[in-house]
Amino acid sequence: MNVAIYSRKSVYTGKGESIENQIEMCRQYISGNISNATENNITVFEDEGFSAKDMDRPQFQKMLREIRQKKFNCLVCYRLDRISRNVGDFAKLIDELNELGVDFISIKEKFDTSSPMGKAMMMITSVFAQLERDTLAERVRDNMFMLARSGRWLGGTPPTGFISDKITKVDVDGKTRKACKLKFNIAEIETVKVIFNKFLELQKVSAVYKQLLGLGIKSRNGKPFSQLGIKEILQNPVYCIADKNARDYFISHNSEVCFTEENCSSNLGLLSYNKRDYKKRNVPRHEKSEWIIAIGKHKGIITGKQWVAIQGILEANKLSNPTTNAHNDYSLLSGMILCSKCRRRMFARLRKTRGKSDLFDYICDGKLKGGNKICDCQNLNGKQTDDTVCDYLMQYTNEDSGIYQMLERLKKDLQTQEKSNPLDEINIRINKCDAEINSLVFSLSQPNVGQVLIQRVSARMDELSSELELLNAEKERLQTERNLITDKEVQLDVLSTALSSLKTYFNELTIQEKRTLIKLLVHRIEWDGEDIHIFIYGE
Repeated sequence: MNVAIYSRKSVYTGKGESIENQIEMCRQYISGNISNATENNITVFEDEGFSAKDMDRPQFQKMLREIRQKKFNCLVCYRLDRISRNVGDFAKLIDELNELGVDFISIKEKFDTSSPMGKAMMMITSVFAQLERDTLAERVRDNMFMLARSGRWLGGTPPTGFISDKITKVDVDGKTRKACKLKFNIAEIETVKVIFNKFLELQKVSAVYKQLLGLGIKSRNGKPFSQLGIKEILQNPVYCIADKNARDYFISHNSEVCFTEENCSSNLGLLSYNKRDYKKRNVPRHEKSEWIIAIGKHKGIITGKQWVAIQGILEANKLSNPTTNAHNDYSLLSGMILCSKCRRRMFARLRKTRGKSDLFDYICDGKLKGGNKICDCQNLNGKQTDDTVCDYLMQYTNEDSGIYQMLERLKKDLQTQEKSNPLDEINIRINKCDAEINSLVFSLSQPNVGQVLIQRVSARMDELSSELELLNAEKERLQTERNLITDKEVQLDVLSTALSSLKTYFNELTIQEKRTLIKLLVHRIEWDGEDIHIFIYGE
């Protein structure tokens, strides 16, 4: 009888239910209750400094690997929540241990999976363990919001222009409390002032971006400021003085403002909390109605009136120019050409010349925003480039180009793959498994069913369930492949239609229709400063 002992403690304290105490009590239990288990048969796995929110713990994972290698007959722990506080994780673990024939024993709760009652009670206890964890997490969040309303800096990377400064104070009970507040980073805060002043003067983020490049001003990481980084600074309330104008602005946006008009300051800055949804992968901003706004313990650098005016300008700019405009009534390829040097798109811009208003060039987006300091790639003559790409595409309309034959061959290959798809056979096997399971369930519903029959039926149903799981996984894989084949067939049909349209109707189409047709044919276009490279779908 080989036994694994698992012990865990979230934080090292050196007292209480220490790992050493847990292990010793497990050893005593094994000695008195598990026959054929000697000291030499016991292996201990210890994780200290890890929580039970998930199972990503080094020693726990090592133990699982060895259990799957069938090195143990039994797993013993001091208490259930040493293993997991998550019901889903715990249930999966117990299922896996049952499949491997490994007993699980929790000595504190006296649970033993070798008995049905032990299994049931253990699952109930795991539910309460998760409830305790969820309640604790909710309490922590509530406390964080209470601290936020007091205007404390709650940690993390300080905004540009600030550093985090630890402060210590003694409360009325004589206890020493530690907290953090923001403090000016003198060099960086001057840069932030330049950004605000330049934006109030120029009223465009792109213009501020160019100004900073010209002045050689760089961000905290030593690189030039990005336009997104500049906009983040302009939108951050941390730089705004907590005056009446600022308070009125956030109240009008239904934010939770944690100070009264009497508490407004002509000196201190704002702190904002709950601005982003960190549960989501791309960490999007919450609406301002979900923000918590408090007076911080740091100085602000811009009045509420100015900060509110800046938000209005940013919003107006966003509405008038939501994205870099690739569409116009004179170019075919604006936004479709890629600069090989900086990997940014190239956009059409009219030349500033007298008399000839239809002359234009394709210019790299990096160059448009920052000049040659960002990218020095040579501009493209717009009309000449459009004609070159169209002439190149027209070659594919000729019957002797071989493109139609290639498309037809690809389509036949896909149709052959589709016919040989074994989904029908998989569905037949799934239906047979379902029918047998239904038959077994019916047999158990009959009166006077013996224990031997129940065991045999149960064993067979386990086999069928495993087989069904594999069959359904295979069905999903085959269905995905079939959908991909269908999508490719549709793409080939669209490509053939686009080629025919290009030959027959191209000269009669509008600029927008021509762009759409080109996008159906062209995967991408690249300009390396000397040559233009056209990549067609299907090549």
